[in-house]
Amino acid sequence: MADRLEAMSILIAAVDAGSLTAASRKLGLPLATVSRKISELETHLEARLFQRAGRGLILTETGTDYVSSCRRILEDVAEAERTAGGEFRAPRGNLTITAPIVFGRLHVLPVIAEFLKTYPEINVRLIQSDRLVDLPEEHVDLAVRIGKLPDSSLVFRNIGTIRRIVCGSPHYIEGRGAPSQPTDLPGHDCISFEGITSTENWSFTTGQSVESIPIHSRLVVNTAEAAIDAAIAGLGLTRVLSYQAREAIARGMLTTVLDDYEPDPWPASVIYPSRGRIPQKVRVFLDFATSRLKDRVNDG
Repeated sequence: MADRLEAMSILIAAVDAGSLTAASRKLGLPLATVSRKISELETHLEARLFQRAGRGLILTETGTDYVSSCRRILEDVAEAERTAGGEFRAPRGNLTITAPIVFGRLHVLPVIAEFLKTYPEINVRLIQSDRLVDLPEEHVDLAVRIGKLPDSSLVFRNIGTIRRIVCGSPHYIEGRGAPSQPTDLPGHDCISFEGITSTENWSFTTGQSVESIPIHSRLVVNTAEAAIDAAIAGLGLTRVLSYQAREAIARGMLTTVLDDYEPDPWPASVIYPSRGRIPQKVRVFLDFATSRLKDRVNDG
């Protein structure tokens, strides 16, 4: 059975890597071993798992179903081992968390620092990224997300709401004037942060309706820091999340405009996979961090 589990792991590595050669490099095994293990699986199953024609690995219908089953089996084995090792009884082990870059630095990292002092047997890996990380695929235990959550198998705990604001430097606003309503925006230079907004139009709330206003993006960036720095430099107006510009606003380097037309705030949540029992390391972090993150979001 151990050999079968090893072969399943090799099969999944090959599928995820896209080729037998890439899997052999990733696993540190000879290519011949990888090929032999998969062939042995096919012999045992009396079925082909891959189409042999064409480039790359293309799973057959049988192969697709079998790989899904293998993933579940290996997850169950790993969970059983964690249970036997006490992970579900005592808070210990490695915890991987992902969060947006600026929110992670301002809010998540300080909470993690407190958490590590309280739970010395837990180690944390923090991935700061503004892209949506696939938790199961990238072996991430928890994520902090800002925005509406799509229907999925993930469970969430709400930690508050985050506003979207439009802001510019006092120098830019003095020279170009502050827009009094969203329809004034086409006459302004805009800095688009493509992580949260369109580069062609911004949406605002007008009465009971939502209105999409075309903008002129003189600069498009992919991080909040770049958008804020460009706005401080006087290049135009930018739309970011409230916490991202809070420090620059407090120091008088940026001024908000169109406050009365802000769209509905986005929810902020901590999410985690729902399958199976929740490891104790995840549960204690949720219990420890949720209230603290709520306090930080509300203060912001």
